[in-house]
Amino acid sequence: MIKTFPHSMPSSAKPWRLTTIRSKKILASFLTSASLLALIGCQPPEQTNQSPIGDTPNVDIGAWGNTEPSSFTLAAQQDVLEQLPLADQQDFKDANRGLIASLSPLKTASLRESETFVWDRPAYDFIKGDAPNSVNPSLWRQAKLNNINGLFEVTNGVYQLRGFDLSNMTLIRGQNGWIIVDPLTAKETAATAFQFAMQQFAARGDNEQRISAIIFTHSHIDHFGGVLGILSADDIQRLNIPVVAPQGFMEEATSENMIAGTAMSRRAVFMYGKNLPRNERGHVDSGLGKGPAFGEFSIVAPNTLVGKTVTELTLDGVNFQFQYTPESEAPAEFTFYLPQLKAFCGGEVVSRNMHNLYTLRGAKVRDALKWSGYIEEMRHLYDGADIYFASHHWPMWGHDRIQEFLKQQRDTYKYIHDQTVRLMNKGKTPGDIAEELQLPESLAQAFSSRGYYGTVKHNARAVYQGYLGWYDANPAHLDPLPNIERAKGYVALAGGADKLIAEARRAMDKGNYRWASELLNHLVFAQPDNALAKELLAANYDQLGYQAESGPWRDVYLTGALELRHGTPEKGINIATMKDMLLLTPIENFFDSMAVRLKAEDATDKDWRIRLHFTDLKETYLLWLENSVLHHAKETNSDSDVNATLNLTHPLFVSMLTGEAGLKDTLFSDDLSVDGSRIDLVRFFSLFEKPATSFAIVTPE
Repeated sequence: MIKTFPHSMPSSAKPWRLTTIRSKKILASFLTSASLLALIGCQPPEQTNQSPIGDTPNVDIGAWGNTEPSSFTLAAQQDVLEQLPLADQQDFKDANRGLIASLSPLKTASLRESETFVWDRPAYDFIKGDAPNSVNPSLWRQAKLNNINGLFEVTNGVYQLRGFDLSNMTLIRGQNGWIIVDPLTAKETAATAFQFAMQQFAARGDNEQRISAIIFTHSHIDHFGGVLGILSADDIQRLNIPVVAPQGFMEEATSENMIAGTAMSRRAVFMYGKNLPRNERGHVDSGLGKGPAFGEFSIVAPNTLVGKTVTELTLDGVNFQFQYTPESEAPAEFTFYLPQLKAFCGGEVVSRNMHNLYTLRGAKVRDALKWSGYIEEMRHLYDGADIYFASHHWPMWGHDRIQEFLKQQRDTYKYIHDQTVRLMNKGKTPGDIAEELQLPESLAQAFSSRGYYGTVKHNARAVYQGYLGWYDANPAHLDPLPNIERAKGYVALAGGADKLIAEARRAMDKGNYRWASELLNHLVFAQPDNALAKELLAANYDQLGYQAESGPWRDVYLTGALELRHGTPEKGINIATMKDMLLLTPIENFFDSMAVRLKAEDATDKDWRIRLHFTDLKETYLLWLENSVLHHAKETNSDSDVNATLNLTHPLFVSMLTGEAGLKDTLFSDDLSVDGSRIDLVRFFSLFEKPATSFAIVTPE
């Protein structure tokens, strides 16, 4: 944030300086809030072994004042033990195969705050032995597999760094250097992983440290965000290093979640258990990996794009065959095959769990039918593969095993698609389908199809949403009452808070935590100060979290319990970690974000026109209001009348976004000036609200 300007002013200040100061402060506020991308928040979670789930208010909560797993939860965990082949050790053999060395302790410090760790693998050392009663045994198994970390040899010339971040970094030996595939989420984790690998290779007599090519498999940040931690942008350009990515990568990588970023970031705190302790009563795993790294994010523009199947490229003497898979797991994505090694990289189109057709942090639904079709296509394209590796999890060896795995992945998504549509066409609602649909035994027994990340229930809802949207055709659901009004109505119908609590207790006594949560949620929204209702609801969420096989479902429930007990967190987003990405984000994206923050009720009859001129880029944009809507357009000439013109450089624009340019730097910078009515400039920017980066979810406020 830009600091408040002192009351005293230098005697040399111009008469209009106060108005300009105010306009710049308002502009800076707009810029800061415009760039709140949904990157799960950019502050590291507090790594603690103290569970925040044990404090209870001084109220009579009866048998439900503790957070021990209930008898119903114990029974649910036992059912999992009996239903799944948890004794099968093949995945553990695969995950440990080829280990060269592990880094201990695997902790990576922040570039900004040396005492803060952006990655703390030892925080998960409690995950060993049999599953505790507070964790679903199937999720515990996945968490143990994701705990295995180090530098691994996949095959001759192909290596992976696993456990250094949410995703994997793959190193492929070229003729003159290393081809880097998916350089992790953050500069810090990428640097740690790459340096560790180079040390291990040097100890084996291979002193080559040059990077000869970089590959981004898709447009999600955990697969490119660490790139500038291993190589500078200047070196990439100077050495003419190929940077290969799927067509549309740059547009998707820099714009994803831009408009709805604030809401997505807040929801992601729930999805990834960001504020939960790392222990058996808190966060244990995300299913896809341990969790995201919260460090310095970066990006470089690719100079080689793949936009068709099959695209063949030779990178540093290594032959690649690319399969273009847009609108599958990511809007821009590909997989590739190394024919000389018979090794296939599945990117994130296939992985060792069921993925999300809809992600709980909120996003556009993914196309299950396309996704399944791409997997069938790769099964034939790469029929010669004897080795599979990917952007997450551990590899697989053996032609027949790989083919069976691909069939299971293919059919997991197609089964959910086809059966959801079948039930949808019989008039079933999303809730009906989610409750009824189950995978066939042949898929349900495959660990790679288990719902550690996505689930059958919320993926079925995603398919329904993709075809028919939010409305289930029931008139009662067309225009329902707002949450608080509906909640008050249910409490009154129950005969008051005491009677509703009594009914909720009866449901809890039967282990019906979903129904009890439904009842108590109404009471919390009707009476947000009712401490007993909040504690009972938190206790319900504890049990649902303990039983969840999905890492994100567990984190959502336990984060809900945490916030019911301790309130909404105050911390927002440190967007300074995004500077490298913001420098390459199209300027129009910020104006789109600005438009969705216009306080329309204050813009009635306003027709102000503001010009932003980027002096170094020689680009000019016109912003104008019409019908309480903000519009923008790039100007080829600047002849139109405007209320004011703001002249500034692109680097200053980004520095203001990140808060690195303080008010004094901005005021006395030659890189910013204002022409025209400064009063109108102030009035214009005052129409835009700065969104709260942390808002209530489990309570009404």
